[in-house]
Parts: sequence; C-alpha cells; structure tokens
Amino acid sequence: MKLYTRTGDAGQTSLFGGRRTSKDDARVAAYGDVDETNAAIGLAATGAAELLASLLRQLQSDLFVLGSELADPDLEGKSPRLGAADVERLERWIDEACASVAPMRQFILPGGSELASRLHLARTISRRAERAVVTLNADTPLGGHSLVYLNRLSDLLFALARQANAAAGVPDVPWKPT
Repeated sequence: MKLYTRTGDAGQTSLFGGRRTSKDDARVAAYGDVDETNAAIGLAATGAAELLASLLRQLQSDLFVLGSELADPDLEGKSPRLGAADVERLERWIDEACASVAPMRQFILPGGSELASRLHLARTISRRAERAVVTLNADTPLGGHSLVYLNRLSDLLFALARQANAAAGVPDVPWKPT
C-alpha cells in the first residue's frame, strides 16, 4: 500500500464513514491540533526517564483515541471514546506530580530544564487543541469527555514540567513583572 493516495490533492479529506470534507473544516482542525499535541508529547518522551516516558505514551494513546473520536462525525461509536475514568486518571497523575514539588508561590514562565521546556511546549499546543475542540463543539456538540480531558491534559503537562525541573535540580523560571 502506498503512503500517498492523491485523494486529498484538491484540499479535501475523508472522515470516518467516508464523508468528504474540506481540510480546513473545524473538525479536521480539531483533530489536527490533537495530533500536533500528540507529536509534542512524543518529543517530550524522548528526553524522559522510563516511568515518565510510559505515562507520556499513555497520553499519546489517549490522544489517538480522541483524534479518532473527533474524526467520527456521526458519533456512531465505531471508535473508542475517552470517558470519566480517563479524566480521573489524569487528575490522579496531576495530584501525584503536584505533591512531589514545592507549592507554587508565584507565576512561572515556561522553561527550566530541556524536558520541562518540551512539556511546556506540549502544554501550550494542547491548549490550542482544546480551543479547536471548543470551536467544533459550539457548532456540533460532541458530548463525552473530550473537552474535560483536554483541559486536564494541559494541567497535567504543567505539573509534569514542574516535576521535571525539580528532578533535574533546575528551578522553575519565575515571572517578574517589569
């Protein structure tokens, strides 16, 4: 099977079920931003210890599920869906990461160690994905847990960035108003 199909050369793509739509459709933008988030998390995983890399691979798997969910315009259940248990897992991981670092006393800037910087980048991309899903949801209500999941995901990536800095012995970068 060839990687290219030529079916998208005129700016159209296929959704689950075969329906064709423009590549700038809100649905395609949303799952594209989710895919970009997935790639950024993959980049962060390349510099992570095995325990964190395993957690990040689970997030990547979740995002693949979310992307397939977003590509299914009829919500026919042909693809798996993220659920409450997935959101609860993220909340548990957020709590664990936050418990391992000193409480925040001020706003911090993205940065510090290379791993933390990669996690912060993934966080900001996940926020863009969340905004794209909000836009899609306003036009086509999605139901389910996709918006809640993306909201928690960015919180988790922030907490993991702080944890990565602490593990590397690198302080968070404080924001100092000028």
